[in-house]
Amino acid sequence: MPLVNAAEMLTKAKQGHYAVGQFNINNLEWTKAILLTAQELNSPVILGVSEGAGKYMTGYKTVVGMVNGMLEELNITVPVALHLDHGSYEGAKKCIEAGFSSIMFDGSHYPIEENIEKTKELVAICKEKGLSIEAEVGSIGGEEDGVIGKGECADPQECKQIADLGVTMLAAGIGNIHGKYPENWEGLSFETLDAIQQLTGDMPLVLHGGTGIPADMIKKAISLGVSKINVNTECQLAFQEATRKYIEEGKDLQGKGFDPRKLLAPGFEAIKATVKEKMELFGSVGKA
Repeated sequence: MPLVNAAEMLTKAKQGHYAVGQFNINNLEWTKAILLTAQELNSPVILGVSEGAGKYMTGYKTVVGMVNGMLEELNITVPVALHLDHGSYEGAKKCIEAGFSSIMFDGSHYPIEENIEKTKELVAICKEKGLSIEAEVGSIGGEEDGVIGKGECADPQECKQIADLGVTMLAAGIGNIHGKYPENWEGLSFETLDAIQQLTGDMPLVLHGGTGIPADMIKKAISLGVSKINVNTECQLAFQEATRKYIEEGKDLQGKGFDPRKLLAPGFEAIKATVKEKMELFGSVGKA
């Protein structure tokens, strides 16, 4: 099945009170693990690509080629969107040209007027090409490709202004952060989320920084209109732990254990297990 934009899967998720996971990819192992798990669980999925990861994989055209090749070779039949994560204005345009099916323009660090202006232009391009587009209001805490935010809460009125531009989905800061959560984290602001949901109606809302948020908070966020949840750090940590264990047990020194295909296999399985756990928590299993 060819790539699809994320609009239909997220509309269904919002109506069905579950969320679709966006799992960031970093290489072939990541992509293959996520696609196979989605297919096995009959779940829609969004493959996220940060600008840094796109650069690491030599460019957006390489990413598009790899993903399209896998969809065909692995006979993937569930809906898959390829999505730029936290894209700059220039990065968003490059991904549109390269063949991504969905983009995120993160204009949260601009004054609201400039965020609106740039988002409006990208909405028009995406509409013309049949792509989905995510916008952001109120920066998400932590660091993502050099953009640092402390996890502030978005202004619900500003969220409505951006939502009214015709974006497909909206990421709003509700106290969430990227990466590991500090011990003194105050938790998600459900009051803010509820106020945003009241003003944006049917608009699917996005929760960034899904790693480390307790399951009960995730479920409550979904009940308040969150239809897309981003996970990256948790897969990275699972991959790292499994790879470390393999090497510490000396398995890379046994037979042909040094073969990269064998060396990376435990990490690959760990990503699959993490994605499965998240899809079950988000409620997207069997929803393809």
